Amino acid sequence: MMDENKQVNYTSQQLGEPIEVKQAMMSDSPAQINSNESGSEVSEQVAAQTNVPGDTATLNQENGVAATEKTEVETAALTGLTQQIEALKAQLEERSTQYMRIAADFENYRKRTSKEKEDLEALVKRNTITELLPVVDNFERARSHLKPQSDGEMTIHKSYQGVYKQLVDSLKRLGVSPMRPEGQEFDPNLHEAVMREPTDEHPEGTVLEELVRGYFLGDRVLRHAMVKVAAPKEDTPPTEENQSSPANS
Repeated sequence: MMDENKQVNYTSQQLGEPIEVKQAMMSDSPAQINSNESGSEVSEQVAAQTNVPGDTATLNQENGVAATEKTEVETAALTGLTQQIEALKAQLEERSTQYMRIAADFENYRKRTSKEKEDLEALVKRNTITELLPVVDNFERARSHLKPQSDGEMTIHKSYQGVYKQLVDSLKRLGVSPMRPEGQEFDPNLHEAVMREPTDEHPEGTVLEELVRGYFLGDRVLRHAMVKVAAPKEDTPPTEENQSSPANS
């Protein structure tokens, strides 16, 4: 390099150029240019590093604002959902109460209509059977009063007794049962006293005879039995002769 510089200086002197110009030209060598470029890059990096804290602070602030906004949005959405849930709960409770009330009303209505239906059926059955009881009474009177004498009369007797038996069996299937009050104590809930007979053979109030048969329909009275009831026997008043005998003596 020194030889080259000397040669250049020598050449420049020959050409009459100033030495300073040549030295300035030599100073613009590639090494110096690279050195200058490296220095400028370092300066830019230092400046960039100097500006990093400010940018980071700005970014953190923006992130904080965004997070706050996001939290507010989520809180508002959660509040809205909570209100909707509470409204749905209140609506569900109201609907449940209405359903229970309607179910209770329907159950009461079903029981009431069922009871009314049963009462109506019992009333119709009672009225129908009550209309048939006089027929049964006539059959019983005929059986007790008629005494067949011939074979023809016996045939007729067996025929209507067969009808009577069929009628009685039908009434039994419907729940009708006869009363048996003879010898029992008079009960106004079951019996209707139409006669009183003085007697000392039975206690007062004892049913002596059933004049018209009474019937039960299930456990209820279908028709009261007409009965004759025992009454206390009165003392016989003394005759005139018995009264005058002590006087004559």
